[in-house]
Amino acid sequence: MAAEAEVLDELHRLRARVPQLTGALAASADGLVLAHDTPGVEPDGLAALTAAALGVAIRMTESTNHGDLRELLVRGVHGYVATYAAGGSAVLTLLAQDRVNVGRLHLEGRRSGTRIGELVDAATARGEPAAEPARTSAKTSSRTRTPRGTTPRTTSTPATNHPRTSES
Repeated sequence: MAAEAEVLDELHRLRARVPQLTGALAASADGLVLAHDTPGVEPDGLAALTAAALGVAIRMTESTNHGDLRELLVRGVHGYVATYAAGGSAVLTLLAQDRVNVGRLHLEGRRSGTRIGELVDAATARGEPAAEPARTSAKTSSRTRTPRGTTPRTTSTPATNHPRTSES
């Protein structure tokens, strides 16, 4: 994707604005990494987990008639994982220390999600692929892996498991 460098630049700027961020990842709603700045965290695994959590969160908002999913926040003992809709087919996942100002996290995450969504949607409109296939390294297997419980898509129809926002 030609917008990958711009998305990565946005992730770097976001991490500079919120020093308590420990990682940032932009991914397709299907779990493919678009760009990442996640030291110490395996980005492909995080993208796959984000897609799985996104699927559950979308079902939850739909079944409770709370509308389209906008964001998801998970708090652990050592920090936060926040996921924001980024356009029609991407998500932004942020990792933050437990001392982060959650209001600031949301403010900056929403802004960056909007910007990344614009970049990804523009690239998609130009006909560029949403995500490049994961590159394999000497440490990883060359076989294709999909998140548990999913099967690779074989049609060109839009994914039904994508974030939908009225503001994106």
